[in-house]
Amino acid sequence: MWRRLAQILGLLLCLLGWGFVGCTLAMDYWRVAHLGGQGGSSVVETARYWSDLWRDCHEDSTLVVNCVGFWVLWTVKTYIQAVRGLLMIGLCLGLIGTVLTFFGMECTRIGGDRSSKDRMLITASAFHLVGCASDVAGYCLYINRVVEAFLQSKADPSKLSYEIGAPLYIGLVGSFLILLGCTVQCATACRVNHPKSRHPMVPFAGEKEHIYGPSKKSHDPTNASPYKMASVVFV
Repeated sequence: MWRRLAQILGLLLCLLGWGFVGCTLAMDYWRVAHLGGQGGSSVVETARYWSDLWRDCHEDSTLVVNCVGFWVLWTVKTYIQAVRGLLMIGLCLGLIGTVLTFFGMECTRIGGDRSSKDRMLITASAFHLVGCASDVAGYCLYINRVVEAFLQSKADPSKLSYEIGAPLYIGLVGSFLILLGCTVQCATACRVNHPKSRHPMVPFAGEKEHIYGPSKKSHDPTNASPYKMASVVFV
């Protein structure tokens, strides 16, 4: 019973994590830069620049937003293309892992016997793990670019100082949930097998006599030990 509950819990954690990762693809404010109102001054914020994987936007103090979309693929920066690809690969692997998890769970009646279900569940955990690593690599690549631009802005004040937005934190939390879920699934699929011994145990003399009855040799006087015969002759 506990195995089924653990497998269901692992599946829910993976689905929740992949839901977080999928939402980050459509979210705004991957990186944000503010103009005015910095350093605790009383200056009103005059503008805000923010970007995601699909467009760059500018928002003024009247909340009017002007965006420039990345419509042509070869005009997009290389690292943004890499982040898109890593996240898409991770989602595809997560979808395959989710389907295999349904076949490998004990509460489903498809997927074969128990050993084949365990192998299928371990394979699904491997797909989830590789997809999670792909997502983390994409988020880390984007964070590295944002931090690099932030350090350059400190050296050159004319450049915008971008900060990390909420979608990156949500994506990292989702990746952690995926890792936790696939770990639980893999743990439930690992069984301790005790192989049968190739050498059968020989029963003791008492057990053998209890099973097969008293031995006929014990009533045969010719089978007496030489020591007992010598004792009789001496007497």
